[in-house]
Amino acid sequence: MAVGQREQPPATATFAPLPNQAAAAPVTTAPKSTFDPLTPPAAAAVPTGPSTTVGFATATHDFGKIMQDSQNHYAFKFTNTGKEPLVITNAVGSCGCTVPDYPKHPIKPGESGEIKIEYKPGKQEGLQNKTVTITANTEPAQTVLNITADVRKSM
Repeated sequence: MAVGQREQPPATATFAPLPNQAAAAPVTTAPKSTFDPLTPPAAAAVPTGPSTTVGFATATHDFGKIMQDSQNHYAFKFTNTGKEPLVITNAVGSCGCTVPDYPKHPIKPGESGEIKIEYKPGKQEGLQNKTVTITANTEPAQTVLNITADVRKSM
């Protein structure tokens, strides 16, 4: 619940039956949702234990000119440059149109991997900037990857 908001009790409404109908049971509705589509999802908890370092070949990718409703893919390549296994605990896109897939197993020191991104702009149009936040046992615990695209209207 946001600061300054009060918790609202569930609302109850009873409707009178129409002629030739049995009485309806009371209807209960849930309190108003606090979901805000402009607020990014909460980041994952910071991992504990030994930390390591990670190096990305690039932290930015430009898809260039793409069409609305298209599916676009890119793989951010990385290497565990530290002395401990790299454990990625979460990867979150800045909106539902940007979906990351990351290795769920530890990456040994010196080994490489990929964070695969699928970007589906839907009806978005114009210049778009999206992010993917990676949480891992690194210092700092979060790394932000960026994608950009110039989304053109479908004909």
